[in-house]
Amino acid sequence: MRSQKMTSGLEKSPHRSLLHALGLTRDEVQRPLIGIVNAASEVVPGHIHLDRIAQAAKDGVRMAGGVPLEFPAIGVCDGLAMNHEGMRMSLPSREVIADSIELMATAHPFDALICIPNCDKIVPAMLMAMLRLNIPAVCVSGGPMLAGSHQGQSIDLISVFEAVGKVRHGDMSPEDLAGLEENACPGCGSCSGMFTANSMNCLSEAIGLALPGNGTVPAVHASRIRLAKESGMQVMHLLEQGIRPRDIVTQDSVHNAIAVDMALGGSTNTVLHLPAIFSEAGLNVTLDIFDRISQATPNLCRLSPAGPHHIQDLHQAGGIPGVMAELAGNGLLKGHCLTATGHTVHENLDHLKAANQNPEVIRPVDSPHHPQGGIAILYGNLAPDGCVVKQSAVAREMLVREGEAVVFDSEEEATEAILNAEIRPGHIVVIRYEGPKGGPGMREMLTPTSAIAGMGLDREVALITDGRFSGGTRGAAIGHISPEAANGGLIGLIRNQDRIKVDIPNRSLELLVDEQELESRRESFAPKSKPVSSAFLRRYAQHATSAAHGAVFCDPEQSI
Repeated sequence: MRSQKMTSGLEKSPHRSLLHALGLTRDEVQRPLIGIVNAASEVVPGHIHLDRIAQAAKDGVRMAGGVPLEFPAIGVCDGLAMNHEGMRMSLPSREVIADSIELMATAHPFDALICIPNCDKIVPAMLMAMLRLNIPAVCVSGGPMLAGSHQGQSIDLISVFEAVGKVRHGDMSPEDLAGLEENACPGCGSCSGMFTANSMNCLSEAIGLALPGNGTVPAVHASRIRLAKESGMQVMHLLEQGIRPRDIVTQDSVHNAIAVDMALGGSTNTVLHLPAIFSEAGLNVTLDIFDRISQATPNLCRLSPAGPHHIQDLHQAGGIPGVMAELAGNGLLKGHCLTATGHTVHENLDHLKAANQNPEVIRPVDSPHHPQGGIAILYGNLAPDGCVVKQSAVAREMLVREGEAVVFDSEEEATEAILNAEIRPGHIVVIRYEGPKGGPGMREMLTPTSAIAGMGLDREVALITDGRFSGGTRGAAIGHISPEAANGGLIGLIRNQDRIKVDIPNRSLELLVDEQELESRRESFAPKSKPVSSAFLRRYAQHATSAAHGAVFCDPEQSI
């Protein structure tokens, strides 16, 4: 056992003494020691209940003969960090969490890990750490929040974001907004739509590093507690069988994860997180892979923000096994892939008798919402290295659009202009210097995109940025433009009133300015450099790679 590095032998007597100080008996010291990584927090609604999940996981470990030892992980609430400098800390926190787990699990050589995340960057960070350490491990999340209800309508956090624009536009009263505020988020859990947290929790199942149910069992259900106990017991079985994360995660696992992502219409942030996760297993996941699988995989689900359903509806319809059964039955999954159950995808689906139980929530493959997946990768002179759009959440009339650029060098400037009714139908809002390096930190643009929707412009106005979007964003919102402005990307040369053409079906994003004029602009162009007071963000800006490569940290000897 790995833990014997600190528990076995004469020279480890001082180590055993310290373990006895924790209350462990001699028998416990000789048993497998299982690290329980708990991201519980009184700051994050998705994490407020994780102590209960951790206790259940520890109970499962003990039931199977192991000794659980819990340690914490940080977690940023993207909703609370939105539209101020706090959002610069969100994506960088992914690297900090993965690094801190590696530190803890190497300094204290656990035999296996249970990772307990729930929200946006915490889930991919823990999956990254699991693959980096490559010791038996299972991820079990805290589960999704239930949808809220207001005036007989199902609502969620995005309803509140969009209501801000409605109030400013005169389409909603401040009193109705106050009612939305109190009812949109009815309790604990990751926000109830197919936003980033739930996208990643669902994909943890598809990758094979979490047990079936991880993505969709509601946070408040007793079956979530049972799932945590089962995860604790299962990690002990993985330890006995010698099954490690890199035995599970292969190139075919990449295919399964992206195929399920496309069927679900997941968050565009998955295009940042999946390459970062799989890179820890030595797998290179490019934007071309996303687009190739998207073109071959139908979009089966339209959950909020793309449609009226929420994660609880997906759970009742069969959850991720129901989606995977639809795909597998049509040859769109690699069924031989091993999973954290110790069995293959096909064996899991057979054992669960997985099936689509509601064709309104999970469309059959032969009757999809769209024959292509939820995410599209665009290229063109504005994004030679690629950019991303959640095409399943784009109105049909916005799939092809030519418009006049209105340029902003920060999210705040754009939001103010939108709410002050300075943006008109036909405009294309450009927000730059918000990428990994230029931000720094690559903020989410949920506030401006929600303001556009709230002002009734989501079928008239597109938005492009070298920043990123919340999984709750809808509309013609195109992000991750690479190279970013701070790295000399063409987005930095756009001027007000330039014409831009968006063509999502043909995967194109073009600045309609002739090359001679662009060359003249390049001669006088120097990327802007924002003053950054945070020492941490200065380090992040130096080491973060392009969004086209997952915005991961590069090694010092590598170029960014």
